[in-house]
Amino acid sequence: MANGAVDGTRRVLVAADKFKGSLTAVQVAERVTAGLRRVVPDLVVEALPVADGGDGTVAAAVAAGFERRTVRVAGPLGEAVTAAFALRDGTAVVEMAEASGLHRLPAGVFAPLTASTYGSGELLRAALDAGARTIVFGVGGSATTDGGAGMLAALGARFLGEDGEPVPPGGGGLAGLARADLSGLDPRLSCVSLVLAGDVDNPLTGPTGAPAVYGPQKGASPDDVRVLDAALGHYAKVLEAEVGPRAARAAAAPGAGAAGGVGYGALLLGARFCPGIDLMLDVLGFAPALARASLVITGEGSLDEQTLHGKAPAGVAAASRAAGKEVVAVCGRLALTEPALHAAGISRAYPLTALEPDVSRCIAHAGPLLERVASRIAEDLLV
Repeated sequence: MANGAVDGTRRVLVAADKFKGSLTAVQVAERVTAGLRRVVPDLVVEALPVADGGDGTVAAAVAAGFERRTVRVAGPLGEAVTAAFALRDGTAVVEMAEASGLHRLPAGVFAPLTASTYGSGELLRAALDAGARTIVFGVGGSATTDGGAGMLAALGARFLGEDGEPVPPGGGGLAGLARADLSGLDPRLSCVSLVLAGDVDNPLTGPTGAPAVYGPQKGASPDDVRVLDAALGHYAKVLEAEVGPRAARAAAAPGAGAAGGVGYGALLLGARFCPGIDLMLDVLGFAPALARASLVITGEGSLDEQTLHGKAPAGVAAASRAAGKEVVAVCGRLALTEPALHAAGISRAYPLTALEPDVSRCIAHAGPLLERVASRIAEDLLV
């Protein structure tokens, strides 16, 4: 049985990420809570959906009490979309995938050379308009590989070709860049604290850069990857001529390659890079919720090697272990050994595939399966 909280009341904190393709983080928390209370009806359960800066970050902030704001912005192909950001007490949480994510592309359509982050810049501008003094910029799940050029353009920068006209949108268009002018950037940017929240530390270009590592996920062929890597390298050189050596330092910095190089654009704006889950746990108020808990349940769709490298469950487990709290995980599929789980601070994991081995059925029926798994957790640890 899990140890009780200070007042003797058993309190469970559900701090899980989404099950991608089946359940949002909020739905995961709802299903886990329902399953626990089937076995312990009076159980005190606190839900704190979490995210690591990628898609689902705004939803997690709203679930934690932030106000949801919507705005019309440009999608990755230039079409108008309705995107959201979250705001509370002068802090805005902006998720670039809301404007420039892969999910914004039509089904089966990729645009590795032309997709733009312009809408992400419009989201940042909307946060400034709303009076944000701190902006947490969550990056991940992007459809783009434009080095953040579109984002910077939406904030007032100009990227011009030899003819003095703006270069075409997307990373491919940067091959024709002749001059960058950042003098028109929104002056309010100098008065806000901009924090880049991501879970990758790739540089902008090279063998571990944005095009090589993440371009294929966005539909880039090997030829496209070469074109994009060269174009982004050229872009960084042109910006170095405009702003000096800090442009080269930013291109090589950890996080510059995040979300197709939008991290680079954010670093040029003076952003501070922070592992997404660490930052989001702070923003969401995880520490006081953890102090009230006697057992923590975390998880995501797939617990695998990627989980251990900055994903939400690893961050939750590390913080919980430091506070002396037991952590168990729920997941769709489990691809980690027991020693790896224990090393991450997770005492045991409960995969849905243990109940339904067929993956497609598991995804289709994730909600009811998760309730059954949560009931098993209650039987094992709470009665």
